[in-house]
Amino acid sequence: MPTNPTSSNPAGKAQCTPDRPANPSDESIESSDLFKGRREIIIRHNNERYILRITRQGKLILNK
Repeated sequence: MPTNPTSSNPAGKAQCTPDRPANPSDESIESSDLFKGRREIIIRHNNERYILRITRQGKLILNK
């Protein structure tokens, strides 16, 4: 019989775990803080190089 995911959490809120903060906005970073006036930045992840760009329309594009 399936269990009700909110039965142990009466408020129905997402539970805080080590890999999931209680409030995701607490862990957010403003793009302006990353870009500091530039249109692209280089991000290194797992020994790989990625380029994060802001488009003319203000959207973000991530390329390897």
